[in-house]
Amino acid sequence: MRAAVSLFRNHLSRIHAEALPREYYGESTMPRCRFMQYTRPMDAQKRLGMVSEDGTKMVELSNITCAAPDMIQFIHQRYCMDSLLDSVQYMDVQEVGEDVVLLPPINAPSKIIGVGCNYLDSCDEQHQSVPREPAFFVKFNTSIIGALDNIRAHNIAKRIDYGCQLAVVIGKQCRHVPRISAMSCVFGYMLAQDITARDWQALLGGQVMLGKSLDTFCPLGPVLVHKIHMPDVNNLWIKTFVNGQERQSGSTRNMIFKIDYLIHRLTQFMTLCPGDIILTGTPAGSGAYLKPSTFLKPGDLVESEIQNLGKMRNKVVNPYA
Repeated sequence: MRAAVSLFRNHLSRIHAEALPREYYGESTMPRCRFMQYTRPMDAQKRLGMVSEDGTKMVELSNITCAAPDMIQFIHQRYCMDSLLDSVQYMDVQEVGEDVVLLPPINAPSKIIGVGCNYLDSCDEQHQSVPREPAFFVKFNTSIIGALDNIRAHNIAKRIDYGCQLAVVIGKQCRHVPRISAMSCVFGYMLAQDITARDWQALLGGQVMLGKSLDTFCPLGPVLVHKIHMPDVNNLWIKTFVNGQERQSGSTRNMIFKIDYLIHRLTQFMTLCPGDIILTGTPAGSGAYLKPSTFLKPGDLVESEIQNLGKMRNKVVNPYA
């Protein structure tokens, strides 16, 4: 348990202090608007909290009048944000104890929408021309796991691949959104891994939904960072390591279709709801495009990191481990 807490703190601490204005620290150096969901073994109740930059201190939000039981309901209560910002400095600050069990920041969105081949370097390694339109796909929310949870290998899938992604979390219901105002629909950002069964993705002309939606194939976390602390999401570095070896090293500046266009385009077809997640693509370096192709197997350790958003550490385990 002590080792798990150490990992938890280490991953949370990867969010850099320089991204947070000094006025967002109280006497306890507690930054605002860096949200996590967690539980404690004593009651298994899901809780909502905020965590400090170094991952050692936290405040529990359940005592606030406007607090919601989970992150999606909190996002629905947009009016609560100002009240929260005003009251953070008066909250009881706690140590991140050994009894804190980290959960995904969001666990039941109405939609998880991804976009394929959305990085210039990814197109290059696949020998594909730059797309004229984003190619969207979906993942089901039953694929979501947390930043320290295990990725389960599946007997039905033989070519399991990774892809570190910037995840956008929608903050309000939106439809037919002009591109110029699309960023107003964003609540915040997370780190994500788009785990994919490449064999199913290519089977019978493309079983993309099946290949993307196996249980445990969407690690998220460790925290959800509000957009006020992410002023330049178009210039973040992204990294993936497998068993300590760097596999992906890219930047969101190479994203072909930027976040504002993705939101604009999606809302021409559907309503986006608070808590919906958009996975914005992955840079070059996925296992399928290495020479030779190298896929994940039980025992592998996948470490993912995006600038200012923290780090995830997911071990690949046997199907029924």
